[in-house]
Amino acid sequence: MNNPISGLIFVALIILGFVFGSPIFMAHQGLGGLLGILWFFASMIIASGIQVAAQWEKGVVFQLGKFSRISGPGLFFVIPIIEEVRKIDMRVLTMDIPAQQVITKDNVPVKINGVIFFKVDDPSDAIIKVQDYRFAISQYSQTSLRDVIGQMTLDQLLTEREEIGKKIEANVEKDTEAWGLEVTGIRIQDIDMPEELKKMMSRQASAEREKRATITKAEGDREASANLALAARTMAESPGAMQLRTLQTIDGLGPTASNTVVIAVPVDIMNAIDQLCQFTKGKTENKQGV
Repeated sequence: MNNPISGLIFVALIILGFVFGSPIFMAHQGLGGLLGILWFFASMIIASGIQVAAQWEKGVVFQLGKFSRISGPGLFFVIPIIEEVRKIDMRVLTMDIPAQQVITKDNVPVKINGVIFFKVDDPSDAIIKVQDYRFAISQYSQTSLRDVIGQMTLDQLLTEREEIGKKIEANVEKDTEAWGLEVTGIRIQDIDMPEELKKMMSRQASAEREKRATITKAEGDREASANLALAARTMAESPGAMQLRTLQTIDGLGPTASNTVVIAVPVDIMNAIDQLCQFTKGKTENKQGV
């Protein structure tokens, strides 16, 4: 029996035959035995016609080899011997795309694998129009992957995985739609490149990072220089700014005993000397003018 319901029906029919056939067997043992054997096989055939399809399944029923109907999910009946049923899983199915050796557009050999997600949209077409829809879509996705990757450069392959998957999906779906299948997605998983190419790409990436670090440091130095020049100009315009900056620097050294600060000339004396020099220079220029 192909399901518990069929087994239960078979047992019920046997019990029913035993109850109603007992008087015949008691009266005519030979005839009763023959009828019992016939009832046993008849019960088995009737019970085998009881079919149950799960919620995610549908049954494609063929009558004497010709498509008859689609039944399920749930309980349904087929005519034993005359009809047969093929159950189809209607859920989204997942299938690996084996690793493919492909030459990119810029002549780089790569090995790529992926995964395809699809489901059966029309169970009758999936059974009638293609011998094995799982094997067929697997082979078609492999050839489509090679065709699409062959038109891409290595840089496109590394940066446009999602777009490549969509192109492969469009190619596969266009030709498998007639088989009653619906492709829900194709994803690229691993891209394997030659070791020498990996090393070259690693060196290139390292050089790019070093370049960005050098540019960032140069920009930081330029901004620091601009800020220092602005600070110097501000201190030059404010008479007490330099003195405050000196006191701030001394205070920042902390009270540690190992720190020794030596100020050769007080800031006020330096300012006085600077003003005296400017005054003397002004007198000299006036005498020369006279």
